[in-house]
Amino acid sequence: MAMALRPIDNALPTTPERPKKQAKVAVPIQKQSDIGVNDENKAPFSVPADATIDYISSENLKPIPDPDSKIQSLIEGLDSKDWIKVCESLNNVRRLAIYNSALLFPVLEKVMMVLVKAMKNPRSALCKTSIMASSDIFNAFGDKLFDPTMSDAFDHLLLQLLLKASQDKRFVCEEADKALNAMVGSLTPLTLLQKLRSYVSHTNPRVRAKAAISISNCVSKMGLQEMKEYGLVTLVQMGADLLNDRLPEAREAARSVLISIYNGFVENEEHKQEAWQSFCQSNLSPIHAQSIVKITSQ
Repeated sequence: MAMALRPIDNALPTTPERPKKQAKVAVPIQKQSDIGVNDENKAPFSVPADATIDYISSENLKPIPDPDSKIQSLIEGLDSKDWIKVCESLNNVRRLAIYNSALLFPVLEKVMMVLVKAMKNPRSALCKTSIMASSDIFNAFGDKLFDPTMSDAFDHLLLQLLLKASQDKRFVCEEADKALNAMVGSLTPLTLLQKLRSYVSHTNPRVRAKAAISISNCVSKMGLQEMKEYGLVTLVQMGADLLNDRLPEAREAARSVLISIYNGFVENEEHKQEAWQSFCQSNLSPIHAQSIVKITSQ
């Protein structure tokens, strides 16, 4: 049962995340896996109310015949007032990311800020296409997104994906979940964890839960040395705090985080339970230590 939420864009002092209800263009979600292209011959604002946007999966996107010339017009297309043109340009971003990532890299910061703007748009077609583009960008560029020149744009993009994954629109929410999974699968977990950390304190419980799930997926990929580099005590305390979170998804993610830490911690310990219990009791409140030892002993 959907619960009433407070505004969830508080971390970005920009346009409201959830605008007042507006007329929507019907985008039949059953066509999500269809392959096709938009009709470029239609006038921008003569689009019928039932206009369809085809959501093309990454493996079905074809290379751009003349990518060098397309880069020149790409930003112009992304800045268009015609939302269908923006969708077409976003699909060109995806094609360039997959087949010509070196050409796309010099304008990548600008592209990511356009993705953020499109995700805030009340048109579901724009929102979903931009989320799909973010998945392709994660897969194509990986740790290059941690470049200092990209840092601000990446932070905005990460927040928007967590917000979209927390929404009620199922087909937007599911696509954002896929993008977050692509992000965790493509980027070094230690650095990504540092960016995700602040969102487990977000005021919106759904955002906290989505961040916790991504953190859990990061920690499951880390060895003990990486965990120690991040801070073993910090990780365990974060897991302990999330055990009492409001949503079951956050609590389940916390259990997964703690089990991953436990497995890494005891791997080379002879007296596994004793060493772990001693570590928890030394670094946590008695009630937290007791909860964690109980979870990991199962």
